[in-house]
Amino acid sequence: MEKQYTDIYTQCEDAICRHAPGCMNVLRAQAFAAFGRMGFPSLKHEDYRHTDVAQSFAPDYGLNINRLRVQVNPDDVFRCAVPDMRTHLFFVVNDSFYGDSLPAKKLPDGVYAGGMKTFAERYPDVASRYYGKAAKTSTDALTAFNTMLAQDGFVLYVPRDVKMDRPVQLVNIFRSTVDIMANRRILVVMEPGSEAKLLVCDHSLDSIRCLSTQVVEIFAGEGAYFDYYDLEESTVSTTRYSSLYVKQDARSNVLVNGITLNNGLSRNSYSIELNGEGAETTLCGMAIQDRSQQVDTYTHITHTVPKCKSTELFKNVLNDRSVGIFNGRILVREGAEKTEAFQTNRNMCMTRDARMYSNPQLEIYADDVKCSHGMTTGQLDENALFYMQSRGLSRDEARTLLSVAFTADIVDNVRLSALRERLHYLVEKRFRGELVQCAGCRTCG
Repeated sequence: MEKQYTDIYTQCEDAICRHAPGCMNVLRAQAFAAFGRMGFPSLKHEDYRHTDVAQSFAPDYGLNINRLRVQVNPDDVFRCAVPDMRTHLFFVVNDSFYGDSLPAKKLPDGVYAGGMKTFAERYPDVASRYYGKAAKTSTDALTAFNTMLAQDGFVLYVPRDVKMDRPVQLVNIFRSTVDIMANRRILVVMEPGSEAKLLVCDHSLDSIRCLSTQVVEIFAGEGAYFDYYDLEESTVSTTRYSSLYVKQDARSNVLVNGITLNNGLSRNSYSIELNGEGAETTLCGMAIQDRSQQVDTYTHITHTVPKCKSTELFKNVLNDRSVGIFNGRILVREGAEKTEAFQTNRNMCMTRDARMYSNPQLEIYADDVKCSHGMTTGQLDENALFYMQSRGLSRDEARTLLSVAFTADIVDNVRLSALRERLHYLVEKRFRGELVQCAGCRTCG
């Protein structure tokens, strides 16, 4: 299985490098060697016991190594369905930054939002200093795979003390006539004292099979505030492997919120390091699943210094034959006193055929800490259903309202009021079975 991809790299290395910036090329040989050594994780791997990675990569996907232009104008096929959602809007088509359509409103002085290639040309020192420095290429096979083949990406760079007054929105669009693989990168650099929000939306426009690998690196400098929202509204023929890495300095505040409304198979991996005193992180997410959809969530939060706080909450609602997985680990290193770390996973299985596998973990090497972890998996409360039916609601309507209430606190963690209200609406539509395609494209909307 691995050989077909290492052969592609060996045969096309010159073309891959020719169409990519130097900051990406300098890490390829190391990533190629790491992937060759590790290979795809098997079902024997403790963190992949329920997700068959090799099977996901087995089909013959097309790769746009020569960066041929895809005949699509994102402005024609996508509309943001969030009322009053004013953003700086950018597009990535498959895994190429779309530079023909840029926001009309000028970005604040010094801020860069755009393609990786242009960023590397304008800020070569910053690009080489940060690209690939958080991603664990030597120990994570899927990150190594992405680093080996990725040729483009999106960058958000916010200089010291700059506070962005409106969020940045990145829309990832799959468009192809044949089965296709996209290897995407996102790099976020928040210098000390800066503030910004980034909303990333995944959409698939065609019924062909799509596979994406994505590596996101976020660097939050001292006192920086950053929100990252990841909204997946793809199709059942889409498979996504996403690895997100965060490094936080002192007194930084980072919120990561991942919401899956529609998908085929998703594996979302989060690795967060709190490396400066007073750093705070909130990691949360939810998935609404039916049919045979699968969402696999892996989290690893590391407290390396004293007086940091992490709060983690993930929820799954599973219907039909869907499968949910949660593997969460909090590591408190020696000397990280006064740590506060809280992890919660709550799940609802709406049918007997739905499956949820949960494995919360704490590993603590410091004494003076406040840490907890917990997990619950169950079904809707029959007493609550009976009570609501006795007040005139149908059973289906009662199930919908209780399901919406169950996920409300995840949506309430969105610190963009327009997006928060829209998500409450989309979640309710999803539970009613009205949102079976992406809500943002003109094709589906």
